[in-house]
Amino acid sequence: QVEFVESGGGSVEAGGSLSLSCVGSGPFYSTYCMAWFRQAPGKRHEGVASIDSEGRASYVNAVKGRFTITQENANNNVYLQMDNLKPEDTAMYYCAPDLSRALCGPRPLEEVAPFFVETFRFWAQGTQVTVSS
Repeated sequence: QVEFVESGGGSVEAGGSLSLSCVGSGPFYSTYCMAWFRQAPGKRHEGVASIDSEGRASYVNAVKGRFTITQENANNNVYLQMDNLKPEDTAMYYCAPDLSRALCGPRPLEEVAPFFVETFRFWAQGTQVTVSS
């Protein structure tokens, strides 16, 4: 099983940028679908973005045009470039693998992420993002 560690979070003012990193260790599989999630205090994990092994990316409407997910297949790393940050982006951010590839399918992330969140039990440490107004 591949394990991941998130980093790159911090505190910024609205309109600022942050670059998050997700470093993987263990066996690499080209069929991986990787996704970023976030969890605000008192709320459930929310899907943010996903990317498949071919680099095809999907985003929830709340972050489209502002966030960019990328990957490095050779070392299992996944990144999230966050621009034009807003206070509502404040949350703990996590990366996670979806071997079923449902999160990288044709349905919107808003529609398929809740099921993944209900069943996934291997959340990593996460990295905190705080955006002030």
